[in-house]
Amino acid sequence: MKIIFAGTPDFAVPALAALINAGHEIVMVLTQPDRPAGRGMKLKASPVKVLAEQHGLFVFQPETLKNEAVQAQIAQTHADVMIVAAYGLIIPTIVLQMPKHGCYNIHASLLPRWRGAAPIHRSILAGDQETGVTIMEVVPALDAGAMVSKGVVAITEADTTQGLHDALAAMGADLMVEAMQTLAQTGYLASVPQDESQVTYAHKLEKAEAMIDWRKSAVEISRQVRAFNPFPVAQSLLHGDVCRIWMATSVAGMPSAALPGTVLDVHDGILVACGDGVLRISELQAPGGKRLSAQVFMQGHALKTGDQFGGAL
Repeated sequence: MKIIFAGTPDFAVPALAALINAGHEIVMVLTQPDRPAGRGMKLKASPVKVLAEQHGLFVFQPETLKNEAVQAQIAQTHADVMIVAAYGLIIPTIVLQMPKHGCYNIHASLLPRWRGAAPIHRSILAGDQETGVTIMEVVPALDAGAMVSKGVVAITEADTTQGLHDALAAMGADLMVEAMQTLAQTGYLASVPQDESQVTYAHKLEKAEAMIDWRKSAVEISRQVRAFNPFPVAQSLLHGDVCRIWMATSVAGMPSAALPGTVLDVHDGILVACGDGVLRISELQAPGGKRLSAQVFMQGHALKTGDQFGGAL
């Protein structure tokens, strides 16, 4: 089929690669304009653009799809279908209606739960037992289209947003290839409307959410740390400096009467008292330093039992 692919970050790369490998004709790749990045703030191509150019595909990077000239160029592709994966720009209704068979999206949640910008983060924060990917029709309302297919992934107490992101990106790619194979063969994709009574929203992350409140339970703080890995990374004051905490898990069956934030032990990870339970920090980062295992971190930092995490900035 003749496909317009609209995507920008790493999450979208496996889907584009899978569609290319499946033999579809990618007539246009829509991706966001190159953005300044790194210390030099030089313009950097999106991961999707990098892959598209490796395969010699036509890349189109408008700032908006609301421009009539932009819309005319999209219309000239005479695409059979548009596929969207974390594109990041609003797609006007007129553009959604251009492809012969419509427009389909890869969304990283089990819709109707967690519509919106940060579904993986929010699923971990909420303590969900599972998450997944939904292939859905794109409609003007946010993530509200009918559902074509789903894949489910269990969330363990060791899962981070980064790990789930990679697993869901791969799963979404497979599901979309399957959907496009069906569409190519039959000209039709069966879908099921979402139950509006079950909708929840995954609001965009705020940097203020990254600061740890040690009065919370160890289970809640572990979810916060894992949800914010790799961004924005959970943090706490330690010896007056902001320390970034990359990985931490709650310790089962270990209550503590110590003041929340108190270091209890530094031998098997860094054990810290919480409002309820104990947290084991296994990976952290000092200001200006590298991301280190707790064992390596303690070799270069004078951290001892009785020290305190937390306090106001």
